[in-house]
Amino acid sequence: MFTDRADAGRRLGRALEAYRGSNPLVLAIPKGGVEVGCRVAEHLGAELSILIVRKLPFPDNPESGFGAIAEDGTTVLLNRAIRPLSPDTVQQIVDREKGEIKRRIRVLRKGQPLPAIRNRTVIVVDDGLAMGSTMRAAVVLCKKRGAARVVAAVPVAGSLAMRTVGALADELVVLEKPRPFRAVAQVYLKWYDVDDREAIELLESGPCKERLQSSGNGG
Repeated sequence: MFTDRADAGRRLGRALEAYRGSNPLVLAIPKGGVEVGCRVAEHLGAELSILIVRKLPFPDNPESGFGAIAEDGTTVLLNRAIRPLSPDTVQQIVDREKGEIKRRIRVLRKGQPLPAIRNRTVIVVDDGLAMGSTMRAAVVLCKKRGAARVVAAVPVAGSLAMRTVGALADELVVLEKPRPFRAVAQVYLKWYDVDDREAIELLESGPCKERLQSSGNGG
């Protein structure tokens, strides 16, 4: 069990020790991945930024989703899950999440672009993988932008997500692989949804702010 996301991030940072000194770029997926990514970047002495990816939620069950979309428009759809939905419904949800992506870039990244990714080792961090669609979209974005190596790193993941993400990333680092896997929250003693206020406070505090300033993304 992890005490909280900070504890998970510190442990994940230690598991990524091999990348210390290699000037990696840590991209945290908000909002749950912000503190995990901050602690990883702190441990590795790495540059940090925020990569916006949104789950595409079912209209009648927003906790579950049929895919994900990244800030550059990269979209991952889960074919079986999407079958009951009409094309118009899917497009409406995609358009809504594109709007939320723009809002999060403005609020969480102060409207700044991502740092340069080309020819770099990029470590994409979240607080866990359930379906894995958000991480898959993030990995594809990084590969499109010419990353030399893309590492997907999370404290916990289910077996299906590990297979799908592992097939895309150059390396997958997962600390806990519970069976049966029920939810990301099952390995955290303290679990809650992170709101804008807390995410911004994290990004503007101590180690997070220091790592963001070093990234040259203006934030």
